[in-house]
Amino acid sequence: MRAETTEVYLLLGTNLGNKAENLSNAVQLIKERVGTVQAISGIYETQAWGKEDQPDFYNQAVRVITKLSAAETLQQILGIEKELGRIRKEKWGERSIDIDIIFYGDQIINETNLKIPHPEMQKRKFVLMPLNEIAENFVHPVLKSNICTILAQSTDSLEVKKK
Repeated sequence: MRAETTEVYLLLGTNLGNKAENLSNAVQLIKERVGTVQAISGIYETQAWGKEDQPDFYNQAVRVITKLSAAETLQQILGIEKELGRIRKEKWGERSIDIDIIFYGDQIINETNLKIPHPEMQKRKFVLMPLNEIAENFVHPVLKSNICTILAQSTDSLEVKKK
């Protein structure tokens, strides 16, 4: 583990079971295994994206301060997903929990299994709206715009509403 800390932004999503409880359980495990949770957005209800014939999602953004590397953070969140019943059957399919690393500080990482910033986040209101609630002034290290500006310029027409 590294001695210094890094600010990490995660996006949580769920559309199976007790969705509010799934998010709460994920946040608790993130606190235990990833780092100090500094901010949690409200819960946003979102129509399914990519594969639309499934239940609506609940999404929530979380800001965490961690001593873990980006790769270690990924390993921990994959373990949390598995523990909370995530089964990977199909791309964009139903899931009890999904945890994506949106930003890991201002780092740009482009590895086979880890791409940070999340390469599609700027196209998805279900990411931008909860993220804007807790990080409106955070500057995207590739796009060089803050979250508030990226959200304002979004052309995503998907309905996203705060619960």
